[in-house]
Formats: sequence, structure tokens, C-alpha cells
Amino acid sequence: MSTIRAAVIGANGRMGSEAVRALEEADGIEFVAGITREDSIEDLLDENGQKRVDVLVDLTVPDATKQNVLWAVEHGIHVVVGVTGWTDESRADVTAALEKSPGTGVIIAPNFAIGAVLAMTFAQKAARFYESAEIIELHHPNKVDAPSGTAIHTAEAIARGREAAGRGQAPDATEKDPHGARGARIDGIPVHAVRLRGLTAHEEILFGNTGEQFTIRHDSFDRISFMPGIVLSVREVVDRPGLTVGLENILDLD
Repeated sequence: MSTIRAAVIGANGRMGSEAVRALEEADGIEFVAGITREDSIEDLLDENGQKRVDVLVDLTVPDATKQNVLWAVEHGIHVVVGVTGWTDESRADVTAALEKSPGTGVIIAPNFAIGAVLAMTFAQKAARFYESAEIIELHHPNKVDAPSGTAIHTAEAIARGREAAGRGQAPDATEKDPHGARGARIDGIPVHAVRLRGLTAHEEILFGNTGEQFTIRHDSFDRISFMPGIVLSVREVVDRPGLTVGLENILDLD
């Protein structure tokens, strides 16, 4: 495919407007349409019901994204998803839909920032060496879900690393926590969410042994940090049929 025709749904949001600009400026990509709440996703089809775009970038909200993806897959449109809140069940529904459209690809990325993806990858590698591991994720107060998709993805990666190393539960003598001060537990990893005015998207991954602490931190100060990952995903998804979860799977990190 020479030129990739792309559209953004959620085009007037904070992330969506940045994505529109990035796709308009990207080589080899033709930005075709921006879909907002006032528009219909059916606008991505022509008068004959044929698709007008090759790739749809979904930057909407958790309540809408699954139906958007299923609609796109039904019409043979590849999808790049930057919306969190996906569950095993909802991903399974997408996989089932893709079986009926075997040439179509969907990439769901908890985070498009290259540094965030590297942090998750390094965390999985570090997990086997440390007795304790916890995550603090920090975001702007307009974020609707907690913990963040990035933190969940990171915790799952740490748990895989610990399991591969044969590590059990991290030491924690807490017996009483009526207010939930120890945070959420994702695959046994404590995750703490902060929502604070002035923040964008940040994550601290904490590892500890006796006499030592190792911290991995990533900061996105502006949504422009996510754009290289979105553009890369648009280019990759057309040659990657099926469901891909996580940007690390399309980067050469080995």
C-alpha cells in the first residue's frame, strides 16, 4: 500500500486534535476525515457503502471504543486504538470479529509514548531481580479511568517477569487497610493512582531489595509525545492482521 488513508474518531478532543495534525504532516499518509460527536461513523463509507479510509484511529472514550472497533472491523477498516478500559472479554469480542475479517488489523496501545513503552519493557526485565515492586501513576484530573491502562499493562508485565523468576508475593505486613491506602492490586502488584491539576501522564515503577531501590520513571509533559507512536501504528497496522496489544509488539526491542 503506497498511501494510507487515515481518519480519526474523537478528532476534536485533546489527543484527537494532536493526532489530526500529526497525520496531516506524516509522509505516506493521507488524512481523510475527522469524526466528532456531531458526526456519524458511517461517514467513513461512500455513497455505495465502500470504505473511504484504510485506517481508523480511535481516540474516543471507553464506553464507545469497542463498538467503533467492531464496526470498523466489519467494514474491513484497520484500527489503531488509544483508549484504555479494555477487558479480556472486550478484547475477545474483537478477536472473534477479526476471525470474520482475516485481513484486518487492530492495534490497541495503552500508551503511544516511546519512553513509556520502554519503561514497561525494562520493568518486566527488572522484575525478576527485586523482592518488591509497586507502581505510582500520575495523571491530569480529567482522566476518567483509574488505574491507567499504562499502569495495568506495566503491572501485568512485572507479574510475568516475577512469575518467570519463580518469585512469590512481595513482602507486605499490612493487615488492616479500611481506606484502601495500599492501592489497587493488578496481578498482585500494588498500583497507586494520582489525579492532580498540572499533570499530563506520568509513571513511577518502584523496585526494592534490602539496602537498594531501583526506580524507572517516564514523564509525558505534552500530548505531542504520543504522536510518533500513533503515526508508527497507522503505518504498521495495515500489514499486521489480527489483534496486537501494546506498542512494544511493533517495536524492535530485542
